[in-house]
Amino acid sequence: MVVTNHPLASAAGSEMLLAGGNAVDAAVASLFTLTVVEPMMVGVLGGGVAHLRLADGRHLVLDGLSTAPGRGGATMYEPLSDEIGKARLVRDRENEVGPKAVAVPGALAGWCEALARFGTLPLADVLAPAIRLAERGFIASPYLSDGIADCAKDLARDPGLSALFLPGGQPLRPGDRLVQGDYAASLRLIAERGAAALYDGPLGAALTGFMAAKGGLIDQADLAAFRVIERAPVRGTYRGFEILGPPPPSSSGVHIVQMLNILEGYDIGGLGFGSADAVHLLAEALKIAFADRAVATADPAFVTVPVDRLIAKAYAEERRSRIDLRQTQAWTAGLTGGESANTTHVTVADAAGNVVATTQTINGLFGACTQIPGTGMLTNNYMYNFDPHPGRALSIAPGKRVFTSMAPMMALRDGKLAFALGLPGGLRIFPSALQAIVNLIDHGMTLQEAVEAPRVWTEGGVLELEQAFPDAVAEDLAARGHQIMRMPRIAGGMNAIGFAADGTLTGAACWRADGTPVAISGGLARAGVRFTI
Repeated sequence: MVVTNHPLASAAGSEMLLAGGNAVDAAVASLFTLTVVEPMMVGVLGGGVAHLRLADGRHLVLDGLSTAPGRGGATMYEPLSDEIGKARLVRDRENEVGPKAVAVPGALAGWCEALARFGTLPLADVLAPAIRLAERGFIASPYLSDGIADCAKDLARDPGLSALFLPGGQPLRPGDRLVQGDYAASLRLIAERGAAALYDGPLGAALTGFMAAKGGLIDQADLAAFRVIERAPVRGTYRGFEILGPPPPSSSGVHIVQMLNILEGYDIGGLGFGSADAVHLLAEALKIAFADRAVATADPAFVTVPVDRLIAKAYAEERRSRIDLRQTQAWTAGLTGGESANTTHVTVADAAGNVVATTQTINGLFGACTQIPGTGMLTNNYMYNFDPHPGRALSIAPGKRVFTSMAPMMALRDGKLAFALGLPGGLRIFPSALQAIVNLIDHGMTLQEAVEAPRVWTEGGVLELEQAFPDAVAEDLAARGHQIMRMPRIAGGMNAIGFAADGTLTGAACWRADGTPVAISGGLARAGVRFTI
């Protein structure tokens, strides 16, 4: 089973499985293909987190998150505000658009390391679908066209991106064919040289040369110093399930376990999905998590993270004791506004028991809206994730990893995998993943229902509700003190795989992106079969 946020990426992953590859081969092929067909979300110059369950039952997390350049520092930007929701704003948007917004890329290193350590197919084979689509082109979807239109002004500042995505000065339309010849050539270089093409080769020289000419900070020493880090997942329990997710600098594993511990003290299923009581409890748990998040999401190489304390059942009991079902209340606010909603997710399972859930991004829509000339590679704007104010846990420091809400989650029951899931959506990622887990365990939803169900989000201010919640529920919540804001969509397209006891796999992707499950059954003839003519 391969589930991604674009049908051509799901097809690329399934092509690897059909060729005899495993889940890692399929996931990496899907990711490279997404850089072609979902270029506004993901790229080789981005970063991300991969949660792997190997066939022998081991779980590990490969951290390929971007790092601050060696010449970066806590005072490299001029902050414009310290208000909640505006703390990331700096003069001239230098941490959002252009060369100074670019952090040291980790995605390519992460993908190549995953393939080398746990895959079975050659890199050239895994890259073949992406190269083919870049060279021959593909048909743009409304999702891609809308993304181009949303940031056309910033794209127009870059000659390469303008020519590619704004032909004739207008956004690429749904149904138009997008061909990316320069990027195809770059992918061929990667197929020949591996990650070294970027970290010690011609693609890296193009990147650092552009940085030097345009005021960016990344140099060859930064590329040479980058390392993928293997981390152990955070583990918790919820109503007989074991919940596993990535550790800091990702906030998802810690805070999903924390929130589940809080919710475990209530009969969430008995309250009913979408009831005012159930939503109120979700909102209060979210606010508690965000209140604690500021001390639990920084790079653990730079900041001591109290993981054990935050995921302890006793700590959840302390926090739960203050919740009032009749009235919302203020909890100490965490940092806000540090991440973009523009990301992608891939979930893959093979027949041998290998499973990959991986979330990857270039951070903002089209990243820093800058392309490295002659390469077709889009840069990330991961520097936006740091706090531009000095003296804080999330302040910029040379070599420091960005924090993230990425939530490639898995759940086990009696030691056997029950489901794996993830989604894009910035700060709204791990709260949305939490809700899907609650939907599956407490509300008994099918996998498709769980990923598509309406979502809520808050971090302490406005309580966002998707449109599908009834007005009566919104009115009840408002009476409890919640400031309600109706939203057409909260976070992005979730995709998931469910694992039944009989070995059956179920794939699901939701309406919020171009998500597509591709399932493979049957296979080669069994040994010992005799044919009679």
